[in-house]
Amino acid sequence: MRKEPLKRREQVTLAFSKYLPSPFVDDVVELFLGNTVRFKIVKGRKTKLGDFRAGINGEKHQITINGDLNPYAFLITTLHEFAHLTTFENHGRKVAPHGQEWKNNFRTLLLPIINSKKLPKDIEEALVNSLVNTKASSCSDHQLSRVLHRYDISKEGIELLERLPNNAVFTLNGKQFIKGPLRRKRYICQEINSNRSFLVNALAQVQLIQNYT
Repeated sequence: MRKEPLKRREQVTLAFSKYLPSPFVDDVVELFLGNTVRFKIVKGRKTKLGDFRAGINGEKHQITINGDLNPYAFLITTLHEFAHLTTFENHGRKVAPHGQEWKNNFRTLLLPIINSKKLPKDIEEALVNSLVNTKASSCSDHQLSRVLHRYDISKEGIELLERLPNNAVFTLNGKQFIKGPLRRKRYICQEINSNRSFLVNALAQVQLIQNYT
């Protein structure tokens, strides 16, 4: 009778081991096995790192996580979405998606990870700072997002927009832009073909073409 659960755990552990930092695989496996949820790893999306969808009409809840995230970003995004699941289980749709209830659940999941002392020091410090005022995601917490990007696998020619010099020409979503001045957390960038100006996130991953002269 015990062979099937053990086999299931082994399969789940093997699957998560490909995406998570090794010290935290067991934590996420326990979280997954302790909930009724369909967990999918999907292609990278430009608009979100992960997603939670509540099941309807008896269907399972579903969590999707981008498969191109580095292990630490994958871990934090996964905890983010499980916090949504817990919040929905406890409150349904009666509370705001990233309200206090979700923040409390996210903190509850993050604290054991932080207290383990197995995170890189810069990520641990960024998470501690984030807990003071938990953001909706690592993307909206720019300091945490900036730290997590340090652990991305380098891709030739790909760089964070904030690291490019002013007036650099870069491509994003198949279009060419000239980097302009910073406005809060976004740069005013001019699309070359249309001469229109767009606000682009300082932490957008872009491909440098040249320094514009």
